[in-house]
Amino acid sequence: MLKFLFTFFLSVLALAVSAQRPIDVIHYKYDISLRDKSDSIKGKADILVKFNQSSKTISFDLASIENGKGMKVSASLKDSVSLSAEHSSNKLRLTLPSEAKAGDTLMITIQYAGIPSDGLIISKNKYGHRSFFADNWPNRGHNWLPCVDDPGDKATVEFIVNAPQHYQVVANGVQVEETDLSDGNKITHWKEDVPIATKVMVIGVASFAVNLAGMIDACIPVYSWVYPEDRDAGFYDYAQALEILPFFIKNVGPYGYKKLANVQSKTTFGGLENANTIFYHENSVGGNRKSETLITHEIAHQWFGNMATEKSFAHLWLSEGFATYMTILYMESKYGRDTAISMLREDRNQILAYAKQQKNPVVYETTEYMKLLNPNSYQKGGWVLHMLRQQLGDSLFWKSIRSYYSQYAGSNADTRDLQAIFEKVSGKKLNTFFDQWLYTAGHPVLDIQWKYLQNENRVSITVKQTQGTTFRFPLELGFKNANAKMVYKTFQIEKDVQQLSFPVPQKIVEVMADPNVGLLFEGKINEAK
Repeated sequence: MLKFLFTFFLSVLALAVSAQRPIDVIHYKYDISLRDKSDSIKGKADILVKFNQSSKTISFDLASIENGKGMKVSASLKDSVSLSAEHSSNKLRLTLPSEAKAGDTLMITIQYAGIPSDGLIISKNKYGHRSFFADNWPNRGHNWLPCVDDPGDKATVEFIVNAPQHYQVVANGVQVEETDLSDGNKITHWKEDVPIATKVMVIGVASFAVNLAGMIDACIPVYSWVYPEDRDAGFYDYAQALEILPFFIKNVGPYGYKKLANVQSKTTFGGLENANTIFYHENSVGGNRKSETLITHEIAHQWFGNMATEKSFAHLWLSEGFATYMTILYMESKYGRDTAISMLREDRNQILAYAKQQKNPVVYETTEYMKLLNPNSYQKGGWVLHMLRQQLGDSLFWKSIRSYYSQYAGSNADTRDLQAIFEKVSGKKLNTFFDQWLYTAGHPVLDIQWKYLQNENRVSITVKQTQGTTFRFPLELGFKNANAKMVYKTFQIEKDVQQLSFPVPQKIVEVMADPNVGLLFEGKINEAK
């Protein structure tokens, strides 16, 4: 019953979000033919769409032919009736025989062929064997699939792959068929019944060694798919998922899919968080489990980015910042706070270095999506969550995270949606926090001067913000006396120049800024002469 209610809730939320767009794709069914002697693919897409407003036209993203690569459409059909089509500038525009009304659902069939210029990587793996790996992120799926290539439009999907028998095929969802054909080819059919964005729809076609690493909660199979040459090392390395998955189930919420496959691949990224079918770069396998943080990051995406998806790429930190910080939290739970602090310091250094090159906020509108793969989306997004945790405490922080996931799993959210959840759970107004850390470029740059006033038994501190934009934040200071005892005090900083005073029973010999690593800032602290 609980699983039914969870699924029903996700469906209602998905419908609410989809109503904002002209159409909502309900389901994709792709028949894809791949061959060894040519990089040309043949495809047939059956796309079930719902109209959110009346229209006589419908359009999909699909790469046009350019420099010999791209897709050529041979037929566009509705109920076996040909549709008028215009295909240019990577858009396929179809004219319907009659106007579709708001609320109508139609099945559109598109037959096409061509050589993908991107999105489906057809090449040889590091052992010289031919392979085919989808690489759709962020909006590269349209290079080989007719689709709505937008994270805000999620749909269920199935892939029916016709390829030579010497290949194995992995894809989203569960395998429902594998049949050898008399011509030496094989049909492999995978079906995903949870709506996902095109950025995380995937197939992998190669020679694989496949291992069932284990079961989680007796119902979630965890598989490793690796090159046969890396069988032992890959099975050992990827089996770390059996420890990682339960951490997120316990702390965030139910796992949203029916399996998890970790796949060695030719992805152009270090890892690609395809829904329940994660692709890792070829050299992620070494038999030494050195890819633990990478595997944790991509598994965290199954909750943040895949199930709860950003409405647009401007809010990419809701994927990458979450996965970055959730990795730190997992490592903290396994190895202790010192490990987390070390990771946070390293992330802070990367943020500060990046800020000297680019003056953009975390929430940033751009069509150059690849440029969003930067420390703002990853490390700074993670640090925003860390500072929320410090200010609210672990209990309210985790309650807010679980509430956010519960509300937006299976749907889409933006930064203000997350803010509303944190405000509701904590009972605090967080406009200033979200505005300055996520919608404003930069961070506090502090010049801190302190002086011990022996006659008054107190410390006088001057905090200057020199970054130009005034930030408001809690600043923790550590006061060390002559006996090496440390006393901690937190001050609320709200001005460009702020005078602070702190009574102390003994002489202070050192003052430390942010001793427990809870603030994203740079600067210096000195004793005033």
